[in-house]
Amino acid sequence: MVNQSKHDIRHAVSDEDFASVFPVMRMLRPHLASAGEFLLRARRQEEQSGWRLIYIEDNDAPVACAGFRISEWLAWGKVLYVDDLVALESHRGKGFAEALMRWMLEHAKAEGCAQFHLDSGTQRLPAHRFYHRLGLAITSFHFARIL
Repeated sequence: MVNQSKHDIRHAVSDEDFASVFPVMRMLRPHLASAGEFLLRARRQEEQSGWRLIYIEDNDAPVACAGFRISEWLAWGKVLYVDDLVALESHRGKGFAEALMRWMLEHAKAEGCAQFHLDSGTQRLPAHRFYHRLGLAITSFHFARIL
């Protein structure tokens, strides 16, 4: 098990940071065709909504990452919303994603957020067990339509 305090939670800041995290993010977002496309989308989201990317390395290479944003909603107040959370298959079940989640939960409290939210695909049952274990509850259905 990974102890969050023993692992540096890093913020992706430079273009090189984003390029190094791309192989991890691509596990969750396979539609991203290249590190360049990832960087363009990430920079746009940073500018438009304050999205941020954090990650953990093992042996000097990223193995888990999370993208999140803090925003205010009429329904919930100030919220930290997790857009992305993924660990490499080889590093799942070893506490890396949990360290990222715990960091984000603490960050949300420090930023005065009233709630912490994320969506998860209905097919991701192991992820749902993980979120339940961390005290998150299923509170709604998310509906979508491709346009």
